[in-house]
Amino acid sequence: MKALALAAALALAPALSRACDTALILTIDVSNSIDVAEYRLQTDGLADALADPEVIEALVQGEVALSVIQWSGVDRQQVSIPWTQVTTREDAIGLSVRARMMERAFTLSDTAPGEAIAFSLAHFAGAPDCERRVIDVSGDGTPNAGRDVRQVVARAERAGVTINGIAIEGMGLAITTYYSRSIITRDGFVITARGHREYPEAIRRKILREVSRILG
Repeated sequence: MKALALAAALALAPALSRACDTALILTIDVSNSIDVAEYRLQTDGLADALADPEVIEALVQGEVALSVIQWSGVDRQQVSIPWTQVTTREDAIGLSVRARMMERAFTLSDTAPGEAIAFSLAHFAGAPDCERRVIDVSGDGTPNAGRDVRQVVARAERAGVTINGIAIEGMGLAITTYYSRSIITRDGFVITARGHREYPEAIRRKILREVSRILG
């Protein structure tokens, strides 16, 4: 009987060590193209999404670990919310409060998504042991600084990291097209927000899609 109990415990050990379904990094573009009002729409939108009952339920069920990074140009990346695992409703509400209170990290800076992705990949070193690792890149422009994005995305794919995107459009779908071709991994997806005012609903839908395992 003792041998059977030991075997059962060993079989359960991997599952227990992987209680976390997803380690999710949410990155926020604070480059020169983002004005004060647009920054506030992003942070308030993120805060509202994290307080949404449906999002909270998905985060808690997956015991999702979440971190928030602000990014702009080369050497302009900052961890605004460190890794936090959501196991209760209170954890999610706490993240929402912190997101709403985030101060802007950078102003008057370039747009370097390749640097943001590279920084995010390194940031996973401090994450809990989760089944999936996802980087969520949001932005309203194409690169004008930093390393080749495609090379960093290829490195993410080799590491088994998924990259998804929110393309914040002005006119047309140029940013969506760029994100689809250059930012996301082959297993990733892009959600389009037509202007910053659509960002709050876009980030809500995006988080739900990421943590609920609805892909494609």
